[in-house]
Amino acid sequence: MPIPKLSQEMIRDYATNKSWQRGEAYYYDGYVRKVTQRGELIMAEVVGNNIRPYQITISFNKDEISSTYCSCPYNYAGYCKHIVATLLVCLHEPSKIQLRPSLEQILDRLNPVQTQNLIQELVADKPELLDDIEYFADRVAPPTVVQTQSNKSQRKVTIEPNRIRSQVRYILEDSVRHFEYGGEEDIATEEISSLIQDAQMYTQQQYYGNAIAMLTAITESCIENWNIVDDYGVEYCEVAAELNTVWCETILSADITEAETLDLQVNLEFWHNEWNGYFDLAIAALEQGWDYPPLKQVLQGNITSSGAWEGEAPYYADDLALIRLQILERQQRFEEYLYLAEAEGQVTKHLTMLVRLDRVTEAMQAAQSEMATMEEALAFSQALVNQQNAQPEALAIAQRGLNLPGRCQYDLATWTSEIALELDDIVTATTAKVKAFQAQPSFADYRQVEKLAEDNWSNIKEELLVTLATYDSWGAEQAKVDIYLHEGLIEKAIATVDNFGYYRSSLVQRVMDAAIATNPDWVIKNACARAESIMDAGKAKYYDEAVEWLKKAHNAYIADNRKQEWSDYRTKLITIHARKRKLMGLMKSVV
Repeated sequence: MPIPKLSQEMIRDYATNKSWQRGEAYYYDGYVRKVTQRGELIMAEVVGNNIRPYQITISFNKDEISSTYCSCPYNYAGYCKHIVATLLVCLHEPSKIQLRPSLEQILDRLNPVQTQNLIQELVADKPELLDDIEYFADRVAPPTVVQTQSNKSQRKVTIEPNRIRSQVRYILEDSVRHFEYGGEEDIATEEISSLIQDAQMYTQQQYYGNAIAMLTAITESCIENWNIVDDYGVEYCEVAAELNTVWCETILSADITEAETLDLQVNLEFWHNEWNGYFDLAIAALEQGWDYPPLKQVLQGNITSSGAWEGEAPYYADDLALIRLQILERQQRFEEYLYLAEAEGQVTKHLTMLVRLDRVTEAMQAAQSEMATMEEALAFSQALVNQQNAQPEALAIAQRGLNLPGRCQYDLATWTSEIALELDDIVTATTAKVKAFQAQPSFADYRQVEKLAEDNWSNIKEELLVTLATYDSWGAEQAKVDIYLHEGLIEKAIATVDNFGYYRSSLVQRVMDAAIATNPDWVIKNACARAESIMDAGKAKYYDEAVEWLKKAHNAYIADNRKQEWSDYRTKLITIHARKRKLMGLMKSVV
């Protein structure tokens, strides 16, 4: 299986100029040894300044390279020279790669006893692996919960807080090792987030003792040990925010005793101060519970303009409302859910829950006064189709939503067009697809409108071309080139790409190919200028690109019956750059 999207340009983009030049030299000098592929993993040895070869591993999936590692001390931006050299072997000489079984294929040949014996032998040889194995085992097979019939909240647990604290510290220390070996990704946040999700799972399964013990250990160890990764720029914000949310959910889910409340209050206030106010939700949940008077009124159906708050709602009101709604839904307290969603302005939650409860008429009526954004209309319309198969009602809501403010016009318009097509409403489908194009022009939508409009296409086409000409957001160039070339509007395509730099070369070349017959002078002038700028700079690694531009110029000269001019120009270039042997070799392909 080759590495997807591997190209010389991609490798160069992920390396500094210095790493690219040295890596290319290492490749040509044969410094890459013993390249092996096991499934989606490439391993190689590269000779360097060290006595032992450097060890390289490159992981990839069906879409792209997912990670790279080299045992060298390089700790700067992008790929090191050893990784560059290895990738160049994979790109240019794949026959040198030895194909070996993947780890999965090897393990599949072993039965459980053989696998256990293998692990024991590995640990006997490398005892340091034992900590990694224990950490993995704790993740995939946590200690069994001891349940008692008399304890509804499942307080009796076997979570070992000290082990959880050690896991957190290990993750932070492992993150430092990752950075020191040249890694750039923040692996600590992802790993600790996974632990927090395990605690959340206990909450959702009503093992509240486990959840509280685990969250306490994680929070304490994070705050105590985060200084380990401070110097490496790892922020605690994401972890703190997730802890805040899961603590809030756990507090509102569990039947917490008075003693537990006092302990949590002390802890939360301390953590709140240590981590700059990141536990506001959890503190509010502990203070209010479900007995907060305004909240109790709302849950009984007594809804006022103040919602579930005394006075002005705090900045975290929406987050707290969403957590409460999640718990009410899990507990199947649907009427209270609807009251709270309405009171707290959670329009999408309110309308979609009505649909789920088969109260479509009530939902349609509520939408008349509540629905105020495109986003709400899209969610409501999708719920009507997905849960009630109510396409006519969904289309009516989607059409209305297109006249509301919001930032999802493309998604809503596309959805509207799809529903209209299912209902054979071609006029509405066309109108909606035009709105989608206006929000985000693309060649695919342009052709779709062309297909739907039929006899009215000439009028609509002019409208779309005006939209395209004035659309200047990021990514519009691709749509402009595709559509202008499709329509034969070569001058407009030229104007779009005329000043593009290196990173848009493929678009420029497409326009050049189309413009040779009608605008050869532009092709010659533009292609020659791009080629000469590379050759004059004397950067050998880009000479192949210069030659590609010269090929475009050559084609334009020949198409315009100016063969002698091309010959003179080529001779001039050879005279000027005769000492650049790599360039002269490449120019032999341009006759």
